[in-house]
Amino acid sequence: MLEGVFVPHITPFDENENINEPVLRELVHYFISSGLNGLVSLGSNGEFPYLSFEEKLSVVEIVREEAPSKIPVVAGATENSTREALRLGKALLDLGANFLLIGPPYYFKPSSEELFAHYSTLADKLDGKILLYNVPKFAGLNIPIEVIERLAEEHSNIIGIKDSDANMGRIGELVRGLGDRFTILAGTADVMYPSWVLGAQGAVVAVANVAPELCVELWKAFKEKDHRKARELQLKVNLLNEVVVKKYNQISAIKAAMEMRGLAVGKPRLPSLSLGETALEDIREALKTAGVL
Repeated sequence: MLEGVFVPHITPFDENENINEPVLRELVHYFISSGLNGLVSLGSNGEFPYLSFEEKLSVVEIVREEAPSKIPVVAGATENSTREALRLGKALLDLGANFLLIGPPYYFKPSSEELFAHYSTLADKLDGKILLYNVPKFAGLNIPIEVIERLAEEHSNIIGIKDSDANMGRIGELVRGLGDRFTILAGTADVMYPSWVLGAQGAVVAVANVAPELCVELWKAFKEKDHRKARELQLKVNLLNEVVVKKYNQISAIKAAMEMRGLAVGKPRLPSLSLGETALEDIREALKTAGVL
């Protein structure tokens, strides 16, 4: 079972929008040295919809080469057709990904039965462990809890979920219905601590790109039952999440914040644009207030 805080890391680009391989290799070591529990490649913050099939394989190959074997690497295999998700998932597992993170198709909105068929087919044909990815912000739907429970019951290799709905009632229902046999990871930073109190086992959060040390410190405070410290840290994380993830283009803001912290990750890939000076000053002030700049 996965446990702890994982970073859904960005994909760094050079000035020509090509993957910046040296920087990506450096980022892997930076995140691991920060004390994070694992890496998630090709998630939303990795700009996976903007990457080609070959680029996706390249990202995961680099990350797996640099990460020690004891560090789990979760690779995103979200595609709009079951066939393409299967193709990508097989290739990522062959490269050494330990888990696959698979969101729902996000163009044509699938029904509950179509979602079940999509994930069931993938579970049957992929020889690897799968995490569901519930991300209504981008997919335009919530994977119904009854579908999740049915998938967990019928497929032993569907082992958990990253839930980015930020709905504590939903997380509570997942914990109540699936308990210790299913890994439940908070998918947005503002519900990390409260979700853990309810029984979630960890988190995969964009803010870990910007302030990995705060996320690690929060996890340690929770594990040590220092709830006063955990509350204080959660509020700092909330500030960063509000400004860096929610207020502006998420990818542009995260990369800008990382640049401010001395990480040469470059700009987002078009059509995303770099932020203006007012937004950058807002991000800079949030980083200072949170004590990471």
